[in-house]
Amino acid sequence: MKTMKSSLLTAVIASAMTFSTAQAQGISDNKVKIGVLGDMGGVYADVCGPGCVTAAQMAVEDFGGTVLGKPIEVISADDQNKPDIGSAKVREWIESQQVDAVTGLVASSVTGAVTKVLTDAKKIALISGSASHAFTTKACSPYNAHWTYNVVALAQGTVKPMVKAGKKNWFFITADYAFGHALEKVATGVINKNGGEVVGSVRVPLGTTDFSSYVLQAQSSGADVVALANAGADFVNSLKTASEFGLTEMMDVAGLLAFTQNAKALDPAIAGGMKLTTGFYWDLDDDSRQWSARFKERHGGIPSMAHAGVYSATMHYLNSIKATGTDNADVVMREMKNTPPNDFFARNATLRNDGRMVHDMYQVRIKKADERKNDDDIFAIEQVIPGDQAYGAMLAQCNFK
Repeated sequence: MKTMKSSLLTAVIASAMTFSTAQAQGISDNKVKIGVLGDMGGVYADVCGPGCVTAAQMAVEDFGGTVLGKPIEVISADDQNKPDIGSAKVREWIESQQVDAVTGLVASSVTGAVTKVLTDAKKIALISGSASHAFTTKACSPYNAHWTYNVVALAQGTVKPMVKAGKKNWFFITADYAFGHALEKVATGVINKNGGEVVGSVRVPLGTTDFSSYVLQAQSSGADVVALANAGADFVNSLKTASEFGLTEMMDVAGLLAFTQNAKALDPAIAGGMKLTTGFYWDLDDDSRQWSARFKERHGGIPSMAHAGVYSATMHYLNSIKATGTDNADVVMREMKNTPPNDFFARNATLRNDGRMVHDMYQVRIKKADERKNDDDIFAIEQVIPGDQAYGAMLAQCNFK
């Protein structure tokens, strides 16, 4: 008994010393610096490019511009959707500009390269734009916070209900990189588990503008559903081509990842009625509308879920620095996981030990033209999907306590 009490006392003292040391560390370099890495001019620019910079700046300004008496600075860069460019830029930020955390992070291939650099440097990744679930599974890290959505939530929210409704045979038009591969793989698992079958698929290079040959392959597949496992401008271009070739009249088309900007860019005659899953919609309630109005005034357009996720993750990160008295990544991440996020974006939320931010997701339908009150009236929310139903279980090897 004495030994047990002694061990417990030792553990408590060690914990207190660790926290005291962290408190004493304060703010390294007398500044908190946040880097926003995104696609500033390519296929994902509308999803998480300049808008993600705006969202991070709004969070810093709303926080007050300082934390623990030290200034907060936001810097940004264009990764051009290229892993080598993204990882090189983040390495430069860490080595010469003392960046403490990086947010944005859109293309999953880029995020995979960047998170390795951040983990090696013990810096925090606030992932908002990427869909691959690798960052909380095979590429998990104690420094990853995957905030907005992932391929598991997209498949559970969009694919599962369609298969259960009798749409059994599927064909995939898939972006040929990590995100597309992961989305197709997870969606295939959901299809098979619920009694469906994948009858074919085709891989398409990122940034393709001519989808004719891929749509023709889908058209001849005999599928009930053609799944677009792509995003951004690729999603828009593939759906436009599908409509031009009459595919949308022959079979259902499922957009597995469509942001509000993408849906807005499409003629309602083409996209109206399509169901999809999202982590945020600007017109959800008064809180989301108020923040989105401020974002629109600042940025010039309604926010995507990635924009809202950047703001939410940045604010939670800064609040955790304030609560712990330090920007030490290990201490801050522990606080981020111990204190549930709660804001206009993060509903019924928790940041799990694997870095997955679990929160409510939404199954929505793209409105038809006669339903829309204005140009920004894009989605009708049909179902709230609780986070514990949307996201996969935590893996034991990724349980970073």
